[in-house]
Amino acid sequence: MSPVVILTALDLEYQAVREKLVGLRPHRHSQGTLFEVGRLAAGRCQVVLAHVGKGNLSAAVLAERAIAEFRPAALLFVGVAGALQAHIALGDVVVATHVYAFHGGTSEDNGFKSRPRVWETSHAADQIAQHLHRTGSWAKDLDPRPNVHFGPIAAGEVVLNARLSAHARWIRDNYNDARAIDMEGAGVAQAGHLNRALPVVVVRGISDRADGTKEATDRDQWQSRAVANAATFAAALAEELFTEGPTTRSSTMPETTRNIATGNARVGVQAGTVHGGVWITPETPRPADLPEAVAGFRSRLRQAWADGRLDEATYKAAEAELVVADQALETETPDRKNVLTLALKKLRGLVGDVADLAAELTLIIALAQSLS
Repeated sequence: MSPVVILTALDLEYQAVREKLVGLRPHRHSQGTLFEVGRLAAGRCQVVLAHVGKGNLSAAVLAERAIAEFRPAALLFVGVAGALQAHIALGDVVVATHVYAFHGGTSEDNGFKSRPRVWETSHAADQIAQHLHRTGSWAKDLDPRPNVHFGPIAAGEVVLNARLSAHARWIRDNYNDARAIDMEGAGVAQAGHLNRALPVVVVRGISDRADGTKEATDRDQWQSRAVANAATFAAALAEELFTEGPTTRSSTMPETTRNIATGNARVGVQAGTVHGGVWITPETPRPADLPEAVAGFRSRLRQAWADGRLDEATYKAAEAELVVADQALETETPDRKNVLTLALKKLRGLVGDVADLAAELTLIIALAQSLS
């Protein structure tokens, strides 16, 4: 499946996202851009992470480079922003429904006339983000739990840190529905627009109020607190977008199939449109499939908990066994097969009341037992 690309402008934003990832490996573009590729520690989503620096121009160029290099299922921009509305609190998360490029305009004798460009977040991506917010599962480990606001974000080339300046008044007069202001959203939105409407979502943690108090809020560590919240929401959203990505269902696959095998040829699997997961157990299980299988199970375990099919105590105990399984997979000790198999069997006992999870674990245990 295609990965999800996550871009950031500041190092603290990059580090906040990076902490959510495991199995990281560097990937250097031919022109020198360094990406890191890994997967979400709490899921199976493959993530490509990059630091693009400040500004819409840099963000647009490197977003286009990431899209061409990785052909992602979606692109997220994660970082901090200044709030433009009083009801939005420090630490809250703003998810863009629209991005305004507010610097476009014409200068006339009677003043500057705004000519903005606007990019709208794709309907499908917006619906997934809204549903994620409604379920609240993304913030189960956050205390206090931040509010999530959906609305326009204004993107320009300046840091707004004033309430009474002419520039501040102009933004509020012309973009009075904008929830927040940033410096990169327009660049990534344009890159997505030029790539067949690739889903692009801008996720911002509110670290200041864009009102002259930025120095004080930065001193109080609101940048790191706000971006931690944004990164948590973005990680959960990436997992959902990865699962719903275009490679999970092909709109061009016919509803019926025609067997064209002749002579002594054998048909192993013949299928039309397939909805949901398909497990094929080969005659000889392949241990190389184990990390992906365990990562996929973790995602479905979390969903079962979110759906109420598992209670929280069982979910946490199951996650603890998955951590043991992950550690066993990453080691080369003589007893790793036994440790891994035992953890998986304990896990199967914990989720035995959820039939689909127990059946999936039976297949994973068979893979584990084939380890040499």
